[in-house]
Amino acid sequence: MDKKKVLIIDDEQDLIDLLTLRLENEGYEVSAALNGTEGLEKIKSEKPDIVLLDVMMPELNGYQVCRKLKQDDNLKDIPVVMLTAKAQESDKFWGMEIGADDYVTKPFEFSQLSEVIKKYLPNK
Repeated sequence: MDKKKVLIIDDEQDLIDLLTLRLENEGYEVSAALNGTEGLEKIKSEKPDIVLLDVMMPELNGYQVCRKLKQDDNLKDIPVVMLTAKAQESDKFWGMEIGADDYVTKPFEFSQLSEVIKKYLPNK
């Protein structure tokens, strides 16, 4: 069976490295982008099975990336999990309003994130 592809879009390289290690250990294929523009390009070229998306990033922020993704008929079915330090209810509201499928706030337990990913990639 093909490995499920996870794309991490976050401007914190340390977090990307940690998540990549943990997710690869769980059997996922992982790629990453350090800003919203690069992330959107990778979504289009790699067609990941799920996107883990930070909100506060250079160039395009996570809300802008999610909006563009969900407006694209070829990409809109890719699940997006906002993974962010923005923990206010209004932040979560806007994330879900623009099309995010789930919202996980930093800091988080990896087991929590893993369960959210499995919810969208159930045959993993």
